[in-house]
Amino acid sequence: MKQLFQPEKLITEMLNLSREAVEGMQTLGKMDGVEVDTTPWESIYQQDKLRLRYYAPSQPRLKTPLLIVYALVNRPYILDLQPDRSLIAALLQRGIPVYLIDWGYPDHADRFIDLDDYLNDYLHQCVRQVCQHAGTPQTNLLGVCQGGTFSLCYSAIHPQQIRNLITLVTPVDFHTADNTLSGLARDVDAQLALDTYGNFPGSLMTRAYNSLMPMRLGLHKELNLPRQLNQHQTAANYLRMERWINDSPDLAGSAFKEFLQQFFQQNRLVTGGLTIGSHSVDLQQQQQPLLNLFAAGDHLVPPSASQALAKLTGSKDYTEKEYPGGHIGVFVGRQAQKVLPDDISNWLKQRD
Repeated sequence: MKQLFQPEKLITEMLNLSREAVEGMQTLGKMDGVEVDTTPWESIYQQDKLRLRYYAPSQPRLKTPLLIVYALVNRPYILDLQPDRSLIAALLQRGIPVYLIDWGYPDHADRFIDLDDYLNDYLHQCVRQVCQHAGTPQTNLLGVCQGGTFSLCYSAIHPQQIRNLITLVTPVDFHTADNTLSGLARDVDAQLALDTYGNFPGSLMTRAYNSLMPMRLGLHKELNLPRQLNQHQTAANYLRMERWINDSPDLAGSAFKEFLQQFFQQNRLVTGGLTIGSHSVDLQQQQQPLLNLFAAGDHLVPPSASQALAKLTGSKDYTEKEYPGGHIGVFVGRQAQKVLPDDISNWLKQRD
């Protein structure tokens, strides 16, 4: 009869775990902290909490600059996490002038900022500043996650401002059957959240994301922690990612309410009737060349949510590509670092 309980094996595993935990503490004790966001940049424009960054390539090879629009959730330095895992640095190496919107950290004074403010004021001003700074009539736009949704709406409202559009892990159809996050969001009382919190706490968003994969992002992650920390390099990688995961700005209350209702709950990019301020949003008006990139294992924005764009856009130059990995792995994964920057660069250069 097979022995179900093996005390010798259990003792060995516990001793190994204890040893690895001690080694991890020793490794952490020798570290002075970790740096992120290390690629040099300068601020060329600011408005309220927003800062517009400029990253200069050493040898520009593209006439039209690239403006990156990140989500309001978390911080954009995931695109520049460390020198060997930096989408921004890789784009600069390929001669692309890069601009990035840093939305900053909303506070209580920003609770009434809405989507009209974000798109038709902040984003619109940044597009104008990029064109003025670069001396070009238009800019290319790269929208990431929620920033991609913003970029689609902006390109439909102000099509004359944008030359080419790239969407990366961007939700379009918020009601696909495999969209777990959207399923949770549809039960949220947006007005109650606004009345209760003012701005929606970023820490609650982090907890919501973690709840979608409780084993992988909870128990499995904790069990692997001693092994992550017993080498300096792996410990530094872990700390950088943890810093980013927990660096979650609060979300301006009115904008959070509008996005939750119009996108997650009413799915108006697909069903129609979407309005941002006084502007109606019809993706048939988005006619720029469009590159739509998404991740096969994305648990936040499943491929089906992004692929819906193919039938909604008015662009006659539409390309889509799927990458291996998850929502964040597409930026920081080793394999993605080899492929993604080339795909973006080559596509833009063909249309410059």
